[in-house]
Amino acid sequence: MDLKKEHLYHEFIQREQEFLRADYNPEIEFYSYVKSGDINSLKELLSEKLSEKKGLGKLSENPIQSLKYHFVITAAMLARYCIEGGMPLSDSYNLSDFYIQKADKLKTEDELSELHFSMCLDYTKRMKNLRKKKITSMPVAKVIDYIYDNLNMRITLTDLAEHVKLNPSYLSRLFKQETGFTVSEYIRSRKLATAQNMLIYSEFTSAEIASILAFPSQSYFTEVFRKEFGTTPTEYRINHMFESGLSKKNV
Repeated sequence: MDLKKEHLYHEFIQREQEFLRADYNPEIEFYSYVKSGDINSLKELLSEKLSEKKGLGKLSENPIQSLKYHFVITAAMLARYCIEGGMPLSDSYNLSDFYIQKADKLKTEDELSELHFSMCLDYTKRMKNLRKKKITSMPVAKVIDYIYDNLNMRITLTDLAEHVKLNPSYLSRLFKQETGFTVSEYIRSRKLATAQNMLIYSEFTSAEIASILAFPSQSYFTEVFRKEFGTTPTEYRINHMFESGLSKKNV
């Protein structure tokens, strides 16, 4: 394993402030993690209590009531983003109502912060399960989790087969049958989706992203990125510059 690449990948996931731009919109990042079911990345962003979160507006003279208002806003946004991600409308709004009603009964900032963490994690776990809703076998579910946890590595069919203790050929057929993708297609699509986020939310160069995500070369990364999204990584970053807040020197 290339420890340097692993460190860089987890550095991005952990959002280390000295390496990231200071003015990115954390709300976009936060809700994108929930929507995609990315539990590990979400936990990193939730390391700070809701009551200690910087930049919260004053919505009431009563600090507890103000925090409750922010809680309700978060619950409503979570419901909307998760509906967009495929969660049934009734399930999403019922979950939102459930947590809002619980929050209404709380008396302290710490209690609200703890409930906020539980709510965000609950939504994210449900979205992760939705990601695998068409998957019926445990081996394929484990393979998908392994892929998400090791996008900074070169993942082979042999690695995955050993992980779930199945014959590679059998696993290949099973994975295709249950997901509609070959193993290599699925790994590539997940790496490219992660690359999109890194282009928007980090200052890594295209070459660094290609290396961190274990693409064979920068040219190959550029080629498959353009084939998938119709634009090069550099062009993609420029087109999303307003969203990312990066300056031209970073592209």
